[in-house]
Amino acid sequence: MRARAARVLPGFSLSLGVTLLFVSLILLLPMTSLIGQLSTLSWSQYWAAITDPRLIASYRVTILAALAASLFNALFGLLMAWVLARYTFPGKRILDALMDLPFALPTAVAGITLATLYSRNGAVGSLLEPLGIEVAYTWLGIALAMAFTSVPFVVRTVQPVLEDLPGQADEAALTLGASNLYAFRRVILPHIWPAVVTGTGLSFARSLGEFGAVIFIAGNMPYRTEVVSLMMATRLEEYDYAGAAAIASLVMLVSLLLLLAINLWQGRFYRRLHGGRH
Repeated sequence: MRARAARVLPGFSLSLGVTLLFVSLILLLPMTSLIGQLSTLSWSQYWAAITDPRLIASYRVTILAALAASLFNALFGLLMAWVLARYTFPGKRILDALMDLPFALPTAVAGITLATLYSRNGAVGSLLEPLGIEVAYTWLGIALAMAFTSVPFVVRTVQPVLEDLPGQADEAALTLGASNLYAFRRVILPHIWPAVVTGTGLSFARSLGEFGAVIFIAGNMPYRTEVVSLMMATRLEEYDYAGAAAIASLVMLVSLLLLLAINLWQGRFYRRLHGGRH
């Protein structure tokens, strides 16, 4: 009797066990601790913790800065991914490696560097001050720090899609008389659009919780340049662990809903693009 072929690769049970262990330690255990802190609050206490006027002001600052940073990253990240995927030039590998610098650089170092450069006496800030543009210790500085730390999400999401897209597709459109803009909009953009949206969404989610790079350039002025992550740190310094957990749960919920919406939209987009075959 012919032996039945193995349905899975050897070592599946061990691999699954190790994976579940790491998931439990890295994801489930912290979330369980967060839920445990929330369980000490009644609904009225939870609502009061997340609707504090100073905290609401930080919501506005954080969301507005994160939106600005994400939109900038969508444009700049797409342009950078296009350059890295479609062109060959001296120093390309160096530029490609620099795109990962925000991931490798400690966020505190990034924040101090940006604050030094864009302060009134900084190399860049001194040039902008005569124009009436202030970056450091303003809302604009917060958006700049968020954009710096999250731009690789867009570049690294879009770049592989562009590299896999045949160059003959847009070349054929140009040969048939289409303009560069029309060829990009009708031939290339439909294929890379899900990657652009995904990268932008990840950039926005990362910006919502950015702390290290922001606190050094924001100035942390109440009702003006405080961000949500700083408010969580403030609650912890005040030993208000339940209040910090309430804020963290709200940020986590928004991020999860955002990622879920992106995944659902991406699935529908691909089904529509391929005529429902997938």
